[in-house]
Amino acid sequence: MEALARFGFELGVLKRIRRAGWWQAGVRDPESVAEHTTRVAQLAGLLAAEGGADPARAAYLALWHDTQETRTGDLPHTIKGFVEKPDPRAITAAQTSALPGAARDSVRDAVEEYETAQSPEALYARDADKLEMLLQAVEYRDIGVKNVDEWIASATKSLQTDLARRVAEAALTLSSLSWRVR
Repeated sequence: MEALARFGFELGVLKRIRRAGWWQAGVRDPESVAEHTTRVAQLAGLLAAEGGADPARAAYLALWHDTQETRTGDLPHTIKGFVEKPDPRAITAAQTSALPGAARDSVRDAVEEYETAQSPEALYARDADKLEMLLQAVEYRDIGVKNVDEWIASATKSLQTDLARRVAEAALTLSSLSWRVR
């Protein structure tokens, strides 16, 4: 059980790692990887439920999609061509090597499924990651950050499912405070 506790401490690092790309857009205090992951998991569950897939599985895959960043930090897209992105599966294998079998296999299987992107749940989880970035960009734009169009375009282009594309289209027509309207 010590291994589970140690890994729990490692996962806590995600609360302190900031989403690095937003610094390049001029955001002084971007959200943490943990904050990003929370909304990704929520969106993945919603997309999967609406799309007829398993919402719990999609949310679970999303929960593990960036946990490797405890070892690498959040790497912005501008590293391409300079630094090779590490394989998330290899990092996950190292992170979970001391875990008991069922816990270890559960995390490794989730990361593998997310990375191979073959199941509907993985597709929804991956789309939720991009959709969350788009929503965050709209939120930053609404508070005056001007350099977010690149993130919106990148997220929109990356979406794989019609459902996520429709949500993105809707989000781009709304204020980030539109949820307050009754």
